[in-house]
Amino acid sequence: MPMGSERMEMRKRQMSVQQESAAGGTAPAQQGQPGQANPRGSNACCFCWCCCCSCSWNEDRDERNRKASYDVKEGTADCEDCPKPTLEEVRLWGQSFDKLMCCPAGRNSFRQFLRTEFSEENMLFWLACDEFSQETNKSTIEEKARVIYEDYISILSPKEVSLDSRVREAINRNMQEPNLHTFDDAKLQIYTLMQRDSYPRYMNSAAYKNLLNTLSEQSPES
Repeated sequence: MPMGSERMEMRKRQMSVQQESAAGGTAPAQQGQPGQANPRGSNACCFCWCCCCSCSWNEDRDERNRKASYDVKEGTADCEDCPKPTLEEVRLWGQSFDKLMCCPAGRNSFRQFLRTEFSEENMLFWLACDEFSQETNKSTIEEKARVIYEDYISILSPKEVSLDSRVREAINRNMQEPNLHTFDDAKLQIYTLMQRDSYPRYMNSAAYKNLLNTLSEQSPES
């Protein structure tokens, strides 16, 4: 996954927006650096699911990920299964971020834009949390929560999302006994980040304007 200077700049901009919107101005969590001792001890990852040791969870992680991965399903890597948007739907996207996110075609288009900014993980995380919140099988909730943690919360993941320290610490505590509300605060924070940071740029992007113009030309109203 690209991790060059453009992605680093995007991270900095996202963190700046996030810090302004976070209640109480909570500072982002300090992340460990390679080579530093783990203050929690050698078994820390068994409690925080940070994937940094050789515990039993890590030993068969790949097999579990194949069964419960929240990354995009094979064959639908670029988008959700949905019809092409109508002109009316695309116009509604410009009215509010909520209307864009309520439309599968809107999420697809916005996600492709996020990919160009190296922040697609925000949408992937939000979609994963949205699906997770609808889980009804209690026996699978803990399993899926750990997959989400490894994919998007762990500091070792290339798809780690930007969360402030308060939210990150709450998730680490809740991972002791995960439930359907474990990622609620993180989901809201990432949603707000996309709304305030990426959505305005998407509305002014060539991707959105070209889609709107193309549909306008094809519309009988033209």
